[in-house]
Order: sequence, then structure tokens, then C-alpha cells
Amino acid sequence: MEPLDGNAIAGDLFEHFGAEMTAVRGACRHCGASGMIGELHVYVRAPGAVVRCRNCGNVVIVVVTVRDRVRVDSSWFEMSQVGDR
Repeated sequence: MEPLDGNAIAGDLFEHFGAEMTAVRGACRHCGASGMIGELHVYVRAPGAVVRCRNCGNVVIVVVTVRDRVRVDSSWFEMSQVGDR
């Protein structure tokens, strides 16, 4: 399966953080590679979206919608800037 780029989750990230997030820079906590969220590899065939580091391929962000609310686990992607939440 070919990955999409981080723009595929732009709407969900905006809904969760209340700000445009694809240009936010951060680093993979697995390998230390840095870049913008919009540059990460996104796979959307799961019940949510799985976002992987372009360098090491490990999962760095998971996005799901539960009871009409977007949930984001970005514990493996250290953001240098964040939105309001």
C-alpha cells in the first residue's frame, strides 16, 4: 500500500488542535529524524489513520474518531510547536 502524506489528516488535526498542523515541525522519538507533519507517511485503511516516520517507518501518530470526537496520540512525535490543545 502506498502511503499518503500528512495532508491526508489535516482536517482531523485541525479539529483536534484548533490550528493548522501540517507545517508543524517535530522529531520521531524512535530515530530522531525531524520534519513537518505534512511530510510523514499516512496510512488510512485502518479504523483511523496511522502515521509513520519517513526515516525508520515506526508509528509516530495515531488518529481515530470515537463517538464523533477526534482523538490523537502523538506520543512518539515530539512537536516543536503545538496548537491550542
